[in-house]
Amino acid sequence: MNEVLQTLSNIGIVPVIAIDDAAKAVPLAKALAAGGLPAAEVTFRTAAAEDAIRAIAKEVPDMVLGAGTVLTVEQADRAMAAGATFIVAPGYDPNVTQHVISKGGIMVPGTSTAGEMQQAMNQGCEVVKFFPAEANGGVAMLKNIGAALKGCRWMCTGGVNSKNVNDYLGYSQIVAVGGTWMCKKDLIEEEKWEEITAISKEAVKTMLGFSLAHVGINCENEVEAQRAAKTLCAFFGFEYKPGNSSIFAGSAVECMKTPYLGANGHIAIATNSIDRAVYHLSRQGVEFDASTRKPKAIYLKGEVGGFALHLVQK
Repeated sequence: MNEVLQTLSNIGIVPVIAIDDAAKAVPLAKALAAGGLPAAEVTFRTAAAEDAIRAIAKEVPDMVLGAGTVLTVEQADRAMAAGATFIVAPGYDPNVTQHVISKGGIMVPGTSTAGEMQQAMNQGCEVVKFFPAEANGGVAMLKNIGAALKGCRWMCTGGVNSKNVNDYLGYSQIVAVGGTWMCKKDLIEEEKWEEITAISKEAVKTMLGFSLAHVGINCENEVEAQRAAKTLCAFFGFEYKPGNSSIFAGSAVECMKTPYLGANGHIAIATNSIDRAVYHLSRQGVEFDASTRKPKAIYLKGEVGGFALHLVQK
């Protein structure tokens, strides 16, 4: 996948901005980035859109910046000249799509049917927009289409909110969602930047869905692991679950047959997405041990209270 699109996938949620005053664009972008959402789709529904994109591109260069509601070739050219790195449209126009692609841009055309999606894919679009998502059947619709269009990837917008965001992002063919709930018009007009940051942080928290999965105890050998697990099972009625490298007492405690990372063991934190969790935690300065990376798990560097930490996929 294109690097920009991969970054959007890692971010997960793309704030969709309709802004009337370009002077508010930079503080808005900074507020979103501070909340963990360094991405934005600035819609061309307002006269300030082009200037807003230009200002954000200059002052917040780390922002993954796109232009939305792009209807014409002329708008696409203006958006890209202003600094937009991807172009989003509400519908599928082959001419606009081809124009953006021919100029080396990233086009995400709006689609609602399998026919439109197929045409856009064949034209070279790596990701298409599903819009309006909820009105067109939501993620259930895409799962039906996805069985036939296995190579299709979607960015979903329209009716996506804090309550259903994980319904969408839980489907592997959906790379990201677009939403407005963290940057509603009244919040922008009243310059409530701290509130926008707080809502963005909550959105990221909801998306990642961190929870305690289990605690791993380092035992000296297999005999000690068996003894520890059986003791816990006897005390609390947990199910005894032997495995190749460890023995689980229920689902909460893992007794390691040989010591692994962490002086005492490890704490496993479950998340809705390993890739997105790694991206967002890395932005906060958290470091990961790349040598431990597996499809559904990775260890952080260092320890907490003598325990290593690792993420596991829910």
